[in-house]
Amino acid sequence: MQARHIDHVNLRIPEDGADDARGFYGERLGFGIEDALYAAGEKPFFDVRLSATGVIHCWPTDEFEPPTATNYDHVAVVVEEPIEEVEAELAEAGVEVEKTLDSPLGATGEAGAVYVRDPFGYRVELKARV
Repeated sequence: MQARHIDHVNLRIPEDGADDARGFYGERLGFGIEDALYAAGEKPFFDVRLSATGVIHCWPTDEFEPPTATNYDHVAVVVEEPIEEVEAELAEAGVEVEKTLDSPLGATGEAGAVYVRDPFGYRVELKARV
């Protein structure tokens, strides 16, 4: 078997967390939100569109439990902009940067990264393209 890329990641969020997720991922981070089928009751989650080939499913549920091992449990997203530009965009959007690393190792190599938290406690790594 030869994998091409990760298609999606599924994150449980609080049952009443859809608006917070839309606000954070859509408005503050600038990713696309695809929620028509969720709003129509046709599927139990909505998508944060990261790219043409990748999404985060946000699944509102009463079974949500905040993540505890957040240094290890996180989502890493490769971004096109330089890290300095990402930091400026985050500051403008009022998103607190938890930490910045010069060259953490990822699947595509070493590149700068900025770490933020979503409203539910998940760590999101925004990593420069190698």
